[in-house]
Amino acid sequence: MESCSAGAAGTETGRILLLLDCRGIIMLVEDILSRDPLYIEESTFLTKARQMIRDNHVRGLPVVNSKGVVLGIVTNQDMLRVTSTKSNVTVSGYMVQVPTITGQMDILDAARLMLKEKKTLLPVVESNEKPVLKGVVSLLDVFKNLNLDNVPRKQVSEIMTTKVVTTCPDDPVTKIWDLMVEKDFTGLPVVKDGKPMGMITRFDMLKGSARISKESARKSADTMQMPVEKFMSSPLFSVKPEDSVATAIERMLKHDVGRISVVDGETLVGIVDRNDLIKSYLGE
Repeated sequence: MESCSAGAAGTETGRILLLLDCRGIIMLVEDILSRDPLYIEESTFLTKARQMIRDNHVRGLPVVNSKGVVLGIVTNQDMLRVTSTKSNVTVSGYMVQVPTITGQMDILDAARLMLKEKKTLLPVVESNEKPVLKGVVSLLDVFKNLNLDNVPRKQVSEIMTTKVVTTCPDDPVTKIWDLMVEKDFTGLPVVKDGKPMGMITRFDMLKGSARISKESARKSADTMQMPVEKFMSSPLFSVKPEDSVATAIERMLKHDVGRISVVDGETLVGIVDRNDLIKSYLGE
């Protein structure tokens, strides 16, 4: 049996830990985590947490106590469930408990755990014995650090979702808001006459006007009927069914998007998101 060895390398920003085993170089959470992340305490008002998520374009926030010990997280999905405009509601009732990890975990193991827990980020703590917040790691962090040389030689058609839930540009934004909450969607293609036009995402939904249309105390007819087209992201980036998984990863990294449409000519035939691509990379 071949022996495995460990090593370390330095950078200008500090020591990067690298572990070398029989499979090659493994990146650790320590290498890619976001240090000094935004966080909130359980007494923080929901309105402030939502504003922090929206303004900083983050997928979630760790929740800590007064000593910095991690209690859980709140996510952008949790914020979609908030329709109250009351300013005295705190995050304590919306916080969810999640596993914490340390910097010594393999990033692929961290990805497996996030996929299992259906969470897009996890808090990183100093140690299991000292669960004080050190940083956060997200599926996006892992995605950005995938080794493209190790991507399975598969076509997009082998991993894409073919039963795609779509929305129309003139659908009321409140209808899509409710659908995202009910089905836990992160984004939906906007399609007109069978042709994809754009994408509507959770972040788009949390923008001021979309939020106001959902939360408006008056709920006037005009406000409730604000169309998806006003909030969708465009242009819509796409790949072909015969494109490789590696091509889909590269294109999503290039355009900094979390999902990409699969088109045959001008017809939408599927969709792949970051989770699909990571699962394929992991062989799942």
